[in-house]
Amino acid sequence: MNYNKMTVEDLAAKGKRVLVRCDFNVPQDENGNITDEKRIIESLPTIKSLLNQGARIILCSHLGRPKGEFKPKYTLKPVADRLSELLGLNVVMCSDVIGDDAKAKTAALQDGEICLLENVRFHAEEEKNDADFAKSLALLAELYVNDAFGTSHRAHASTAGVANYLPAVCGYLIKKEITVMGKALENPRHPFVAVLGGAKVSDKIAVIEHLVDKVDTVLIGGAMAYTFKKACGRPIGISRCEEDKLEIAKNLLLRAVGLGVNILLPSDHIVSDHYGPDAKAHYTKHIPDDMMGMDIGHNTIERFSRVILRAGTIVWNGPMGVFEFPDFSEGTKTIARAMAKSVGTSIVGGGDSAAAVEKFGYAGWMDHISTGGGASLEFMEGLELPGIACLNDK
Repeated sequence: MNYNKMTVEDLAAKGKRVLVRCDFNVPQDENGNITDEKRIIESLPTIKSLLNQGARIILCSHLGRPKGEFKPKYTLKPVADRLSELLGLNVVMCSDVIGDDAKAKTAALQDGEICLLENVRFHAEEEKNDADFAKSLALLAELYVNDAFGTSHRAHASTAGVANYLPAVCGYLIKKEITVMGKALENPRHPFVAVLGGAKVSDKIAVIEHLVDKVDTVLIGGAMAYTFKKACGRPIGISRCEEDKLEIAKNLLLRAVGLGVNILLPSDHIVSDHYGPDAKAHYTKHIPDDMMGMDIGHNTIERFSRVILRAGTIVWNGPMGVFEFPDFSEGTKTIARAMAKSVGTSIVGGGDSAAAVEKFGYAGWMDHISTGGGASLEFMEGLELPGIACLNDK
């Protein structure tokens, strides 16, 4: 995939209606109050750039999973209200997406004015990337900006389909993602270290296969480590293991050896006899038959941290243990701390890893935290993301 895309800065947007795909999929409480506005805040640089250019801005996004039906609890009205407060100007809310209200309000926009379309997933055609729906969306505008990295791995009407009908560029969020992560994957500073964790080997197989001939070292933690441990013939007790992935894990380890890449697995563990917030933590070097691994042990933490501190580039995706429970959070917390202290370029690949660095207070020390979970994972796999591939090349 070509990462050298046109950006919002390349547009001649004054007086033009610009459709901007944002990621306003924000969590809300039972009363519809936004409980985390981070994604709204992150959209502001692109919106303000277009305002400064004198564009007529039409924002769109999804929220939740209404499954193609109008469901009031998934309305974007609270987002419009909060955007109005943050921008200090009225963000006009449309009651539909491509209906009469949207057509009238988008046509009435003047330079420097904004409206927000209703939830695009109120239409089943959105996720099907229906050509007629995409064309109807495109007819509202003259230019298109995608700034929703977190949905760019989906070929939906508002992320990819509209680019068939409008000049298409990326916003600042996507620009940063493809610049920072693209450079890290294509031209990293060495030693290049990948830190991979989480529950399933199956989620990370393609990432390891793509990175193994680029990195110098792979550090594997989380529950997925126990599939690799068992593939090496090591006892893992009742730890989570994907039995159908043992052969794949063994082949990945052998391939790494052939390439001279170090794959480091946990050498000691924090274990318990069951999974849950009441689980009691025990330290061990060898997992007993009636115990399961819940976090990496002290020696592994020190060994992994030393590798990270010497790295030129570190890419992290997936926690080292069950960090939601305090007794099993030390591995993930210390890896985050090591990345924060490292002089190398530190990149956190979204999802649980992003949540962990936020939780432990290290977010401000990272060079880049991806805004997409699934999107960043597919990016690390080297896959073409439809919502980025469709944008105009420089």
